[in-house]
Amino acid sequence: MNNMYFTEEHRLFRQSLKDFLQKEVVPHIEKWEQTGQIDRFIWEKFGEMGYFGLMTPEEYSGLGLDLFYTVIFLEELQCIHSGGFAAAMWAHEYLAMTYLNKLANAQQKKAYLEPSVLGNKIGCLGVSEPFGGSDVAAMRTTAIKKGNVYVVNGSKTFITNGVYGDYIVLAAKTDANAGHKGISMFIVDRNAKGVTANKLNKLGWRASDTAELAFDNVEVPEENLLGDEGSGFVYIMEAFALERLVMGVNAHARAEYALEYTQQYMSEREAFGKSINQFQALRHRMVDLYSDMLLCKEFNYSTIAKMQQGEYVVKEATISKLKSTKMADEVMYNCLQFLGGYGYIEDYPLARLSRDSRLGPIGGGTSEILKEILAKIIIDKKQYKKPLK
Repeated sequence: MNNMYFTEEHRLFRQSLKDFLQKEVVPHIEKWEQTGQIDRFIWEKFGEMGYFGLMTPEEYSGLGLDLFYTVIFLEELQCIHSGGFAAAMWAHEYLAMTYLNKLANAQQKKAYLEPSVLGNKIGCLGVSEPFGGSDVAAMRTTAIKKGNVYVVNGSKTFITNGVYGDYIVLAAKTDANAGHKGISMFIVDRNAKGVTANKLNKLGWRASDTAELAFDNVEVPEENLLGDEGSGFVYIMEAFALERLVMGVNAHARAEYALEYTQQYMSEREAFGKSINQFQALRHRMVDLYSDMLLCKEFNYSTIAKMQQGEYVVKEATISKLKSTKMADEVMYNCLQFLGGYGYIEDYPLARLSRDSRLGPIGGGTSEILKEILAKIIIDKKQYKKPLK
């Protein structure tokens, strides 16, 4: 463990989390991968252990810990052989709950944040739409004020926890003519009248539920507006930095897990009278892969440290996701190859790891979109400023 970033308390937290995951989660992973539905009891156990409250203040049942506890949480979730289970957990805590932590008023925190910390309510984030995934400003979902309610119409897609969750942190246009300045955020109960979900059939992340959500004249009480009306785009852009960093950390962690597994396999697998880790072509390729993983890992740690100190790391977080997810896919491709025919067999971890990893360069902003964002920062000298609120 890197002592520059992690203390003895961090180390103890990591060990207790490892033990918890092995005892409480791993025995159920294959079932959840098959059914595509994670049993409710495990959310409550995560809540009891405080794992959903790492960034939430103590007054709302959280632990209020530094960001490197989040890093440990994310890294260990990548080592239990289910990207889908990991996604369901971190989408709840670092997509939905991020907005509640930052924007919710005291009443909303009592009604939604605290139960989320305790694992009694499961949240999802509704931003992406069928006609505009990475282009947030082009969203079509509307929330029109009528009396003391907002009436929501539209659809969202690729929503993790959207089928079995309890509430949606929803982005919608409250002013259709104001462009990105017309977007607002709401808390919408998943079982509200007019909300329907279609469960999507995915290549990977099979343990998690991913929904296309439809909103047909859904009435949302005005007290469920999150933050200020019209400020939704700014809130989303700020939250993207953490989301991209989360996906960067996930990527280096699953790559490290795959490399460790593959090195062990190579030390035991023999060809022509010697273990295959003694063949120069394979040894040198492994060195390249490990070096790339370590570069991403160290960059991600330094970016987390900057965020912890209050810096607005939009550039670094975007680079983190772009480079780490590409690296992880390269690692999975090669590690599967190192296993030969066994890499293609579902009983070995690389088949699922390859499927689950492939979402990295797509979700949370495609690599192509991220490159254009970075081009604006690096070439056009565009500056993204941290919102005042």
